[in-house]
Amino acid sequence: MEILDGKLVSNAVKERLKQQTADRIKSGKKIPHLAAILIGNNGASETYVASKVKSCSEIGYKSTLIRLPEDISETSLLNKLNELNDDFDIDGILVQLPLPKHISEQKVIETIYPTKDVDGFHPESVGRMVQGLPTFYPATPYGILLLLEHYKIETKGKHVVVIGRSNIVGRPISIMLSKNEYPGNSTVTVCHSHTRNLNEICLQADIIIAALGKPEFLTSDMVKPGAVVVDVGITRVEDSSKKSGFSIKGDVDFQNVASKCSYITPVPGGVGPMTIAALMMNTFKACAAKDPS
Repeated sequence: MEILDGKLVSNAVKERLKQQTADRIKSGKKIPHLAAILIGNNGASETYVASKVKSCSEIGYKSTLIRLPEDISETSLLNKLNELNDDFDIDGILVQLPLPKHISEQKVIETIYPTKDVDGFHPESVGRMVQGLPTFYPATPYGILLLLEHYKIETKGKHVVVIGRSNIVGRPISIMLSKNEYPGNSTVTVCHSHTRNLNEICLQADIIIAALGKPEFLTSDMVKPGAVVVDVGITRVEDSSKKSGFSIKGDVDFQNVASKCSYITPVPGGVGPMTIAALMMNTFKACAAKDPS
């Protein structure tokens, strides 16, 4: 069993971007600039945004963090997004989810220009992905691809089982791994809450991607020997033995599954850092797209 080390690969990706950014500065080209919007005071969101801003600083990007109150109106938020859309110096825009209940997530996603949609959620970005056209991939699935690529995990002809069908992870990764390129050329099965015989399907999988948000859902009796397991889940679970009062659990019962795998991601330290690395990749691409031809 070998660990798919997201921290290690993420650092390698960021080091490459750091050099590429330094080269841009030397040649007088524009420095990538990411704008992040954080609404309210959600603790998890604060942590995620802080890590993204820190990554920008480490690589040499510019970043702008915009804090808005929990009770901001939807109209005011959309107006702020349009300001950022019209600001040439801003290359990428992300709005940290989840949003307050009175704001439409879909309206927010559709307001961001596709050319600045570094989260890869805009319908145009998704449509181009489906058609195999150049676009921004959603950051978490893109990070998974970068991880598989780094470890040279064979995907051609492999049976991939994706557990979870969210628009953020499950659906896009199923499309990306079925594309006629590497990583890809896989036969993909997407499973969800209405899937019958889930255990039997998982036992057929060469690669399992668990992205359903249920702690330790994937157990050892669902995994065949030698499978590759990618754990996307990250949930805080009450744990009185911890000083913090909680433990971080993934969607995979790591302790009992790991010994059966050829490769497996840890939680934390697996897919999470790769999501940020992929976001940094998208931001660089958004900036480079503005270069004079």
